[in-house]
Amino acid sequence: MTKKILLSGVKPTGRPHVGNYFGAMKQFVDAQTVGHHENIFMIADYHGLNFIQNKEEMSQLTLDLALDYLAIGIDPAHSVIFKQSDVSAHTELAWIFDTIVTMPYLMRAHAFKDAEAKDKEISVGTFNYPVLMAADILLYDTDIVPVGQDQKQHIEYARDIALKFNHIFCGGNEFGKGGVFKLPEPLIFEHVATVPGTDGRKMSKSYNNTIPLFATREEITKSVMGIVTDSGGPESGGIPQNVYAIHKLFRNESDIKSLYEQNKGKYKILKETLIEDIDTFIKPLRERRAELAKDPAYVLEVLKQGSEAANKKASEKLLEVKKAIGVL
Repeated sequence: MTKKILLSGVKPTGRPHVGNYFGAMKQFVDAQTVGHHENIFMIADYHGLNFIQNKEEMSQLTLDLALDYLAIGIDPAHSVIFKQSDVSAHTELAWIFDTIVTMPYLMRAHAFKDAEAKDKEISVGTFNYPVLMAADILLYDTDIVPVGQDQKQHIEYARDIALKFNHIFCGGNEFGKGGVFKLPEPLIFEHVATVPGTDGRKMSKSYNNTIPLFATREEITKSVMGIVTDSGGPESGGIPQNVYAIHKLFRNESDIKSLYEQNKGKYKILKETLIEDIDTFIKPLRERRAELAKDPAYVLEVLKQGSEAANKKASEKLLEVKKAIGVL
């Protein structure tokens, strides 16, 4: 049976945190083990240009993201890891899509609405990013794209654009029956709860409430000791809810309950135990990443091989597209 294609794209815009890991990255690693998917992981550096416009920073952040993937267990033997900018078909297909996508349609995108609400001067890249994202997804006959509930619109845009292309250039035929593009589906990890940050809100770099995924012991200590110790009122039994919610990520439920029952009101002890548990979890990831960072040539070779594999797939699809639109 042919494996389904899973594609995920991440912008190289900063250090990942434990929320990123438990919310998505862990599932990527697990998907490799199960073996039901052909996994493609794209470093979306062209999308990142909307945020990072410094050559040295972009280069370093791109290498860092590749290191992050490898350190958490993404295996190049089972997955393709590549840079978006190494596959020119992404931007070429985006232009072809630009000719059939209307401005009012793009003005309904969340990113555009957010920027408009903040009265920001909006770049063409920000306005047009759903089209490039659709090209990213559709180039690889992607079956599923892991996204959060708040990112579902990205997949809806890709599906709409695929349908419109198939309607205009393929007589409305479906994929496999004369149509060029497959309709991707979102993969939303319903069982994955929102990971709380140190202030109780969703863990996010924009809130400055994160615990870095590859944090040093000192960074872990600083983050944990800064967790807001809100007992949650009488119904919580004096248990610090924010500390407890984060701790559940690193210990099983029965151990956690027992630990917190025995140490009600002893916030310092509970935080020190959390520090130990987080460091125990992060230490092997941190050490593996440090070891990989000693050999940047290996990381670059992984990206090179990944780009070759991605280019092969993307070029074949772009050839179909060019035939469909009549330029070949």
